[in-house]
Amino acid sequence: MSSRRNVLIKRYFEDHSIVEANLKSFNNFIEKYLQKAVDSVGDIIPTIIPQDMQDFKIRFGKISVGKPAIIEADGSRVEITPAEARLRKITYSAPIDIEVSVYINGIQRESYTTQIGKIPIMLKSKKCNYYGLNKEELIKRNEDPDDPGGYFIINGNERVLITVEDLASNKFFVQENSVGPSKFTGKLFSESGIYRIPHVIEQMKDGIIYLSFTRFKRIPIINVIKALGLTNDREITELISGNKQYDDIYINLYSASELKNDEDAQESLAKKIYMTQPREIKLEKVKENLDKFLLPHIGIDERVRIAKAKNLCKIVKMYLMVSREGLKLNDKDHYSNKRLKLSGDLLLELFRTNMIVLVNDILYNFQRLVKRGKLQSTKIIIREKLLTSRVKSAMATGAWTGGRKGVSQNADRTNFMSFQSNLQRVISLLSASQENFQARAIHSTHWGRLCPIETPEGTPIGLRKNTAMLCEISQETVEDNKIIKSFEKYGLKD
Repeated sequence: MSSRRNVLIKRYFEDHSIVEANLKSFNNFIEKYLQKAVDSVGDIIPTIIPQDMQDFKIRFGKISVGKPAIIEADGSRVEITPAEARLRKITYSAPIDIEVSVYINGIQRESYTTQIGKIPIMLKSKKCNYYGLNKEELIKRNEDPDDPGGYFIINGNERVLITVEDLASNKFFVQENSVGPSKFTGKLFSESGIYRIPHVIEQMKDGIIYLSFTRFKRIPIINVIKALGLTNDREITELISGNKQYDDIYINLYSASELKNDEDAQESLAKKIYMTQPREIKLEKVKENLDKFLLPHIGIDERVRIAKAKNLCKIVKMYLMVSREGLKLNDKDHYSNKRLKLSGDLLLELFRTNMIVLVNDILYNFQRLVKRGKLQSTKIIIREKLLTSRVKSAMATGAWTGGRKGVSQNADRTNFMSFQSNLQRVISLLSASQENFQARAIHSTHWGRLCPIETPEGTPIGLRKNTAMLCEISQETVEDNKIIKSFEKYGLKD
């Protein structure tokens, strides 16, 4: 029996790499998500434009990533290998080219392809110069034929992007508090594109349920629901309580009884965050904040305001079912409620953040040249070194977006087993200095997914883990519209 098992395991690793999940993640990032990140930028519209123009905008088009190469001292472009990058202490990276179109008064006046920077390339990925080579060809190129890849070379150093374990986005969790003004707290991390915004639901001793997100701190949730356009008290009650009757609903509705329409509710929200502009500007700003930052995974335009209001009612209903009816709390440590962010996901976060920085830099350079009257072409306002230096700095230091540290680490080359362990490491975002007993403990859903033995002693115990050797990580979730279409076949009605 054991010999059969050994044959099966050997056969498995002949077809699958130990870092296959990270390689697939990086390939997906380059082939699919890089373009989506560029598309999410939209039109770049400066506030200051030349006097002879009525309308001016810059639009990014198709993005493409080349093969790793360097520019030599004589100006020639030469493809570089990982072995050469290690010896010469340089970064194994490839150029990023993007199509740029300039529209003046609605007419396309300029179109060109330019380089916006360089991005480090994962070894053995599809963009690597060693991709698809057999063992003999790798040996000829001075490379270890058994090297699995899955890491980067930054300034000659081998760097590994550590997989990050985080709570699933767009899921509502309720937890019981031992201290604090609210006995139960509901949390939801709403994620869409560049946004990942925490939403917190609390109920104070006065019975009022409050919502906190971005600038809005402890705003009565009924005020937010009414500001979104759902102003009928009876409809709100039915959506929250259904057949059951919660006294809490009437207390909350009574506290917001003076709000007769959505504009009154929007003005009450403006007062809560101390807006002092004229009424029209205040209302516009509040609506803009609600569209962009409230539950962005549902949508970020005014058409989905009622859908957001109804979802808030569902969230309040779930909160009350836990706090009033004793519904079982969500198990945050169940692995169905966790998501692993692989190399591609982490690079996508980094790229999106730095694309915003690049766009702001383009706007600054454009407006500075307009004021000086020296604008001849938009080619000179795109600085390619900005994106390159910021991405390389993050990968060289491990300091990531959102204030996270240790995401990128030097590869542990003590021996081959320690290197493989390093490539399979998983870190939690929880602080190692706090107790978090439940998060550190082994959960039954770790079976076959995480190694129950390999974790360090001391403060990071249970927070720094390793994936199991035969663990496979799925790359994509099924899109909502596909699920809805499949249900519609069985009679689901909108």
